Amino acid sequence: MIPNPIISLSLPKSGTTTLATALRRAGLNVIDWRIRESQTFRDDLKDQLIAPLMYEDYFDSGDPLARFDEFHAITEMSAINGKMSMWPQTDSGMLGAILRHHPGAKFLLSMRDPAAVAKSIMGWNNLGKARLPRNDVPGLPRPYGGNVENLTQWVNGHYDFCARYFRRSPNFLAYELEEKNVQHRISRFLSLELPWWGKANENIRRADTPDAESDEHAQT
Repeated sequence: MIPNPIISLSLPKSGTTTLATALRRAGLNVIDWRIRESQTFRDDLKDQLIAPLMYEDYFDSGDPLARFDEFHAITEMSAINGKMSMWPQTDSGMLGAILRHHPGAKFLLSMRDPAAVAKSIMGWNNLGKARLPRNDVPGLPRPYGGNVENLTQWVNGHYDFCARYFRRSPNFLAYELEEKNVQHRISRFLSLELPWWGKANENIRRADTPDAESDEHAQT
C-alpha cells in the first residue's frame, strides 16, 4: 500500500460507497470488500475478499496491508457469509498493526444516525434478516442483530470504540455523513482535493451483489 493508506472504519450502510466514489473520482485506486480483477495486476489478489487477506498477512508478517501496495484506500473491509465473519474495523490488534507498519495511515469513520443505519441494514438484501443474526460478529454475537434495536446498539458501540481507540489521534477523522462541510473536512484531513461528494447508494440493489445468502458481503 502507498505510504499513507486511507482506511475506512465504517460499518455497512454508513456511507462507504459514497466515500469510495469520492476517492475514485479524485484519482485513487480504491477497494471495497472485494478486489476486482480490473484493480490489480496480481493474479493472487483478483476477485479476493479483503478481510481474509488482511488477516492472513497480519498473522504471517504482522502487516495487514503487506500485499496491498497497489491500492490507495480501503473503504469497506468486513466479510460475512456462511463460511466467515471478519470485521477488521472492530479489531484493535489489527488497527494497531496497521499504524505500526504504516504510521501515516489515515482512518475515517463515516457516521449516520445509528437507528437509520440499523433500518438500512434491515432493508439491504439479507444482511440484517439472516447473515448478521446467524453469525458471530464483534459486539453482536448470535442470535442478536435481527432487529433494529439490536443493530442500533451495535452501531453505537462501534462509534464509541473508534472514538476511544483514536482519542485525540491526528490519524483519525469521524464525520457525520450529512454535515454541511463534510467534503471540505475530508479533503483537508487527507490533503486531497475531492471533486465530488453526494449520495452514491441508497439501498439500490447492485448488479455485483447477488440476492443469495452465500453473497460474501453486502455493498454499503
